[in-house]
Amino acid sequence: MSAPQPSAAGAEPPACPDVLPSAARGGPISHSLARVARLHRIAAGKFLKAAGIYPGQEFVMMFLWDSGPVRQSELIKAVDLDPSTVTKMLQRLEQTGHVRRSPDPADRRAVLVEATGASCSLHAEVSGAWSDLEEHTLAGLDAPERAELARLLGKVEANLCKETLGCPGMPGAPAAAQDRTSSARSTSAAEL
Repeated sequence: MSAPQPSAAGAEPPACPDVLPSAARGGPISHSLARVARLHRIAAGKFLKAAGIYPGQEFVMMFLWDSGPVRQSELIKAVDLDPSTVTKMLQRLEQTGHVRRSPDPADRRAVLVEATGASCSLHAEVSGAWSDLEEHTLAGLDAPERAELARLLGKVEANLCKETLGCPGMPGAPAAAQDRTSSARSTSAAEL
């Protein structure tokens, strides 16, 4: 067995490095949640790739499938993303034939967005991808463990939502915010 090699700066590496980075020692659960969320989005990307969409786009489509035609401004609020991010998503989804944008007849300055009939096959693919992602994510957990994890994550979400205006299910949240899932908010422009 060879001796540890000096690092690039010439110092010896720690003999017994902690599992956690030193700055995360005060928040091991938060560190774990961040890692799990990142890995979950990577796995989601792999499952969604087969459907031909990028992570985050499925939340736009889920909203459109369930709501019918909506103003683009309402969609932006519902998925809680930057308007430029949603615009880029819609451009890509429009190019693939999954959404259609048109002037709102009630207000020509507004744009209506709707899922197309051609997106129905995408709906089935996204449903399958999310089912596969769920099984991949929760492999090895039995039904009671899955229920307990869902319960605990619900509590964590409620704690985090206390600081977020309009978080779904929180008192005082707008009705539209209560109907959507918080997962949509975790998508960044980098995931487009």
